[in-house]
Amino acid sequence: MTDAVYDLAIIGGGINGCGIARDAAGRGWSVFLCDRADLGSGTSSASTKLIHGGLRYLEHYEFRLVREALMEREVLWGIAPHIIWPLRFVLPHHKRLRPAWLLRLGLFLYDHLGGRQRLPPTRTLNLRSDPVGEILKPAFTRGFAYSDCWVEDSRLVVLNARDAADRGATIAPRTACVSAERQDGLWSLELKAITGTIKTIRARALVNAAGPWVAEVAGSVVRANVPASIRLVQGSHIVVRKLYDHDAAYIFQNADGRIFFLIPYERDFTLIGTTDQDYTGDPSAVHITAEEIDYLCRSTAEYLRQPVTADQVVWSYSGVRPLFDDGSSAPEQATRDYVLKLDAPGDAPALLSVFGGKITTYRRLAETALSMLQPHLPPAARQLPGWTGRAPLPGGDFPMQDFEALVASAATRYPSVPPATLRRLFRAYGTRAHTIISNDPGTDLMEAELRYLIDTEWARAAEDVVWRRSKLGLRLTPEEIAAIDTTMRRLIQESPTAA
Repeated sequence: MTDAVYDLAIIGGGINGCGIARDAAGRGWSVFLCDRADLGSGTSSASTKLIHGGLRYLEHYEFRLVREALMEREVLWGIAPHIIWPLRFVLPHHKRLRPAWLLRLGLFLYDHLGGRQRLPPTRTLNLRSDPVGEILKPAFTRGFAYSDCWVEDSRLVVLNARDAADRGATIAPRTACVSAERQDGLWSLELKAITGTIKTIRARALVNAAGPWVAEVAGSVVRANVPASIRLVQGSHIVVRKLYDHDAAYIFQNADGRIFFLIPYERDFTLIGTTDQDYTGDPSAVHITAEEIDYLCRSTAEYLRQPVTADQVVWSYSGVRPLFDDGSSAPEQATRDYVLKLDAPGDAPALLSVFGGKITTYRRLAETALSMLQPHLPPAARQLPGWTGRAPLPGGDFPMQDFEALVASAATRYPSVPPATLRRLFRAYGTRAHTIISNDPGTDLMEAELRYLIDTEWARAAEDVVWRRSKLGLRLTPEEIAAIDTTMRRLIQESPTAA
């Protein structure tokens, strides 16, 4: 890589950086992406894992953001039907908070703003008779059901990176950019791998997509005066054993103006979140606080017949959202829209900085970013803008509503693989699961899967596998996770093609 010249260099391996890399590589530009840690190890793996318009953003009049996000739901479902699927949300009417007519109006707009075609529309629920009302307090008698989608967020990041690499991009996780300078009409980047190796590349344009570290990269790495700021907002989630048997999620209003979700999670669990509080300090050190756990548990007490208690929490995770600082007084009111700042003085190579954004709109963000960078890059060789909404992500090359048929066909083809393992593998890898599965049932986390993750998805440690590329950590003991680490070290040494 020493002194290689790329059309585009990207700092940051979260969903925005990987989305830009995929789009740019598909258009024929040469792309280099680096991240000082694992792909998606920051904010992009700590979301509520929803592809949604953001119903509550309507109250803040963010109609453009909501419409763009609503339009993306079925687009993303179509290109990644293995890791994205529809989810129904139950919204109980809380008589002391928003009036029923306001909820109906908001849901009417939600149904019609974004060109919904396959997702079912909103309907009114009688919570006295509908099974979804069984876990709720008797005071909640009426509610609404509407549609959004679920996403395996970490896998969405990795699949965008994988597709970018398949189209020619160089993806370098665990590689920090320690300096970036404009020299002789190009960007010169000094890179330091986790092994200590120092390399240099050059690029015609640079993207700072470092998420919560975007300001740090701007100041200490690029040393650019970018006229924008971010607001770091901590969001935390807790996981408990599943609270109900049906497959719908719940969205609840809180008296403080926030909302929180109860979502079916990994078959046997329920995900509860999120919190919103300003954050200071190193984003990599974020962790859930006792106050946040208490807040989420107290919130459930308003709605559930049997409230959640802290001793029920089996796992938690926290992330820092790098929101564009729009001057909002409360963290939950800060815009989730993205802001892109281009710095290209005279003939100097361009710098594009990414502020804010949400996982649902990452693909549109990438298109906007490249339209701003296009005048500063060579003519695109191949794809036209919008191609990423038509081409499936790796493993997603099957009809968006045919996942069950895919699994049924695989069950016939691989009769010795346990049904739960088979479903998990096809949920994670789609049609590419065929390259992993053998007729030896083995264990839930087969060595063949580890080889695949090492060779094609840049996994290097058990944490990468059991908490990001899967959530198997919820079912494994510390000893089993340590054994995976040991196995991976051996496989990495043996692999001639480790990604």
